[in-house]
Amino acid sequence: EFTITRYHRRPFVHLILYVFQNSILSGFEDRRSGLILTIPLCTEQTSMEELSATLDYLLSIPSEKCKARGFTVIVDGRKSQWNIVKTVVLMLQNVIPAEVSLVCVVKPDEFWDKKVTHFCFWKEKDRLGFEVILVSANKLTRYIEPCQLTDEFGGSLVYDHLDWLNKRLVFEKFTKESTSLLDELTVINENEKGSQADKDRSSESNIMPSFDPETVLQTGHELLSELQQRRFNGSEGGGGGTAWSPMDDELLAQPQVMKLLDSLREQYTKYQEVCRQRSKRSQLEEIQTKVMQVVNWLEGPGTEQLRTQWGIGDSIRASQALQQKHEEIESQHSEWFAVYVELNQQIAALLSAGDEEDLMELKGLQQQLSDVCYRQASQLEFRQNVLQSAHEFHMTAQDLSQQLDGLLGMLCADVAPADGAAIQQTLKHLEEKLKSVEGALQSLREKGQVLLDQMSTQTSFSYGKDDVSIENKENIDHIHNVMEDMQLRKQRCEDMVDVRRLKMLQMVQLFKCEEDALQAVEWLGELLDALLKTHIRLGDDSQETKVLLEKHKKFVDVAQSTYDYGRQLLQATVVLCQSLRCTTRSSGDTLPRLNRLWKQFTVTSDERQHRLEMASAFHTAAEKILRESPELAELMVDVEAYEEVETVGKGLLDRLTVPVIFPDG
Repeated sequence: EFTITRYHRRPFVHLILYVFQNSILSGFEDRRSGLILTIPLCTEQTSMEELSATLDYLLSIPSEKCKARGFTVIVDGRKSQWNIVKTVVLMLQNVIPAEVSLVCVVKPDEFWDKKVTHFCFWKEKDRLGFEVILVSANKLTRYIEPCQLTDEFGGSLVYDHLDWLNKRLVFEKFTKESTSLLDELTVINENEKGSQADKDRSSESNIMPSFDPETVLQTGHELLSELQQRRFNGSEGGGGGTAWSPMDDELLAQPQVMKLLDSLREQYTKYQEVCRQRSKRSQLEEIQTKVMQVVNWLEGPGTEQLRTQWGIGDSIRASQALQQKHEEIESQHSEWFAVYVELNQQIAALLSAGDEEDLMELKGLQQQLSDVCYRQASQLEFRQNVLQSAHEFHMTAQDLSQQLDGLLGMLCADVAPADGAAIQQTLKHLEEKLKSVEGALQSLREKGQVLLDQMSTQTSFSYGKDDVSIENKENIDHIHNVMEDMQLRKQRCEDMVDVRRLKMLQMVQLFKCEEDALQAVEWLGELLDALLKTHIRLGDDSQETKVLLEKHKKFVDVAQSTYDYGRQLLQATVVLCQSLRCTTRSSGDTLPRLNRLWKQFTVTSDERQHRLEMASAFHTAAEKILRESPELAELMVDVEAYEEVETVGKGLLDRLTVPVIFPDG
């Protein structure tokens, strides 16, 4: 089944390639079911030592059962000399005399001296122990079936020497590596047992194999798969050649590979368990080391950092500085907390798959680690809440202080409103400011109470710190002082708001009096204008004139009331200005205007009164004359009565020619 031909390649295993250069072992059978060994010779000098080594290697491949059936050796001398062929044939006697049944020397077309060659081999037949025949390449099929010969000898055997060579190299490499690996794994496993029995975990038990077991196993499985597919020595027939089937010798490598794989898997399984135990021990030791690192840091530097941080600051800036410092402390703790989370996961994984002897130790480590981390995290969270409450308290106090400053500024500023609407707007703004201050003060009380409650529970996290109560007292006193100070400032502002509110209301009254006084002046002017423009009729008879006189008196009474109302409002304005100490403000020209209009109105109303009285006298006298002698009035009229009527009438006419009031008032 095995065929070795000349194949030059950079050596992988020197001995194998060295011996592969000279001979071919054909794994097919001759007519006696013996194996066929082909020795191709060339024109170059053939090394007998190399050929001998090659034959030794090839003869080591078949089983003893196969070798017992004998060999048919084909010595291809077509490209060589007769003395070399003779030397090779004689050498077979020393290498494989018992196994050789027949030697077929393939002669070249230009053959050597027949007598010499025939005589030599015939002469040496008994001493050689095997038959030697000279045959042409085309006559070789007389002794060997064509299907057992390659095409160079006229046969139909399809053979890929490169494929066989590669597989053989793989087999040799796997055999060497697997054997070495098997020895190493056996030593490692035995050492591990001894170290466990002696509780001695020395460095010798931690040695590693020279080869990767997974790679070696994979190589072996691939090789076994090739052997099982009958492709160990070539392809499974192809082209037009005759199909061939492997013999027992071909399968010799398969049980060897399977045995090596079984042994290797067994030792590798044990080695994996050894590695697992090593990893578990190493992981447990690493976990113990890390747990103690976390615990020691949290109970040491971490706790000391928190011990030095108890203040709350006296301003927003101070509280922010404390928060920033606390964030730095939290950042350092976060790194250790991340280690805690990782360790907790590792411990949980070990607990789920750990041995009974490790459970108590792992649970103890987990409990210790959790207690320390949760306690430290609770302190960090509590400290963060205290600082946040302090920051909110200081922010509220600052906001309230700014509101009180703004309100005080408004109260201390001079009030110079333009009108009553502006005063109302100012009052509304003051009330809103005061309401906002009250809300801010209430919020400050609430936040201060929250902070005080936290201060009262802070001593429980002191770890026996003696001066915590002193620092807490300072913090509590500071909180109370801030709230009391804000309460006093707010009370002062409320008192000032009450005063300002009263002053504003007086100013509203002042503006109202001034506004109403101006309204009275306007009303009086309207009455004067109506008196001048609409009160002009004197009546057509005495009765109508009397009615007009009555209306005139009532009209004058209304004007008198308006004038008196305006005077009272102006007097009230003077009083309010004195009360408000508003020296820059007075009635202005309102009083002169009121007096001037009233003077004009009185002159006009008196003139109107006189004219109505004269008209009444005229109508009365005229009606008397006409009533006594209406028919003979022109003939029997009383001269005196008539003169009286005429005098009154002319006087009235003369008065009507004069303006009711002159332009100068």
